[in-house]
Amino acid sequence: MNYLLTRFSALCVLLVLLATVASRAQTPATPEKVKMKIKPLITTVYIVRHAEKDTTVAGNSDPELSAEGRARAQALNQTLAKRQPVALFTTDTKRTRATLAPLAAALKLEPKTYDPKRGRDLADMVLKDYAGKSVVIVGHSNTVLSLIDDFGGIPPVDEIRDNEYDYLFVVRVAPGMQPTVETRGYGAERREPVASRLQKTKEKEMKIQAKAQAKAVK
Repeated sequence: MNYLLTRFSALCVLLVLLATVASRAQTPATPEKVKMKIKPLITTVYIVRHAEKDTTVAGNSDPELSAEGRARAQALNQTLAKRQPVALFTTDTKRTRATLAPLAAALKLEPKTYDPKRGRDLADMVLKDYAGKSVVIVGHSNTVLSLIDDFGGIPPVDEIRDNEYDYLFVVRVAPGMQPTVETRGYGAERREPVASRLQKTKEKEMKIQAKAQAKAVK
């Protein structure tokens, strides 16, 4: 009899445990838990300067691309086509449109024209209409860095020099987070590495400080 009571008690305990586990399994996830499982919606913006321009005609304010520039435009296509951007943006110049032409043809996309003086408006539109997707923007040496700033990023260099064409900046923007900026290159190398530029800037600042200290001693 005692043996049967012991077996019965053990069975009751087991049933209670199983019921508890089943109840917990059916409990709906709290909003906090659901929120933790949702990945942030990241918008990726590829920003480049137009490729090398033809400088053989003096005084031409809207030149075509040179042979080197056309090769770089093909390199841009090879680099970014696999990323499947959904929109392309260009200023209203021959060199920026030609830089995007191979990529536009490969993706069967019609580049959209934007005003380089209204970069913030472009950024707002991209983040609203293309949230969570990838886009490509082609600009100029004096607008590329400001575009990075318009998207909330911190430009990694202080200027784009006239002979530098291979910078590829990748800006990633997610709601509630500081945008990140990655510096890459594409095509034939035509730029000084960022680390080298920063080192030269530091050395220049040290020389200026040394001269100032020398004058103070005199």
